[in-house]
Amino acid sequence: MADLTLVYGMRLLPADEVAEVGEAPVMLKNGNQARVTMHVLEGSREQIEAQLRMSLDAFFDFYPEI
Repeated sequence: MADLTLVYGMRLLPADEVAEVGEAPVMLKNGNQARVTMHVLEGSREQIEAQLRMSLDAFFDFYPEI
């Protein structure tokens, strides 16, 4: 299998200040554009870490061939 690139971003903000989260654009070398769906996790540090681990595991479940 070819090498892969995982695109992600993280930022902590006060929970009551987030109004909207959209998609992030990714420009490909061939000139096409892809979109990355952004995800929001809320709670204490421990809750966010647990949710992030579950999200990551679930993400790779979509790609069993990897």
